[in-house]
Amino acid sequence: MPDEYWRAILDDLPADAEPVGRAAGLHLSQLPQHVLRVSCRRCERIVEIQKADAVRLYGQHAIWKEVGQRLLNNTCQNRTGRYEEDGCWPSFEPV
Repeated sequence: MPDEYWRAILDDLPADAEPVGRAAGLHLSQLPQHVLRVSCRRCERIVEIQKADAVRLYGQHAIWKEVGQRLLNNTCQNRTGRYEEDGCWPSFEPV
């Protein structure tokens, strides 16, 4: 098979995949919102932080996706002891 075929297969999202919001991959300094919100799809907990506080704690070049995961994991209630199942499942929402 040609390389273009495999590239198209690997780049294509499955039909049931939920794409991560565009803002999740941005640096904190690139986000337009002043309040950032991330929720857990597993326990339905919501964590909000002001952008200024997030920049102060994690730096302006931190990626929002990583910061949101850290915020959820710091107060996670779902600890199973298994690496694959442990922790929260983030969902990045516009405020």
